[in-house]
Amino acid sequence: ESYAGVKHHVAVSIVGADRLPGSGYLRAKIAQENLIKAGTVPYSILRSTQFFEFAASIAMSGTIGQEVRISTGGVQPIASDEVVNALKDVVLGDPKYGTVEVAGPVKMPMHEFIGYYLASTEDPRQLVPDDHALYFGTLLGSDSLVPLGDARLGKIKYESWLRSQLVQA
Repeated sequence: ESYAGVKHHVAVSIVGADRLPGSGYLRAKIAQENLIKAGTVPYSILRSTQFFEFAASIAMSGTIGQEVRISTGGVQPIASDEVVNALKDVVLGDPKYGTVEVAGPVKMPMHEFIGYYLASTEDPRQLVPDDHALYFGTLLGSDSLVPLGDARLGKIKYESWLRSQLVQA
């Protein structure tokens, strides 16, 4: 990047990744962040919470037969459009030499997030809230995937976004 004249390295990562070392995927995100920080190119890292659009794949990852076993850990999901807006601001701004976090406006248990999805799509599978269900190979706590400090919060609530998506379909 230095040789190519890159003036601002921007990476997207995950809120809480540093608090979940039991997940190989999230450890890899932290390794990526550390490599960026150790480099000589000015940088900014945007950490986001889970996108609304991930609900279907999260439900699928917890499916065993007709049950969907989902963690009771906390999440603060966000519309991807709001992440894109935050990313635009980071890309066009000065390098932060640090991390910026973006999250949805409402904190909720992961199983509630997925429950909205299953109900709204009339999915016949049974939701089973499970304190021991894994997310990317690790257990979640109540604050594992939510910002703990300052974060840019989106305005779009999941339930209204989901209704708008179903109307468009």
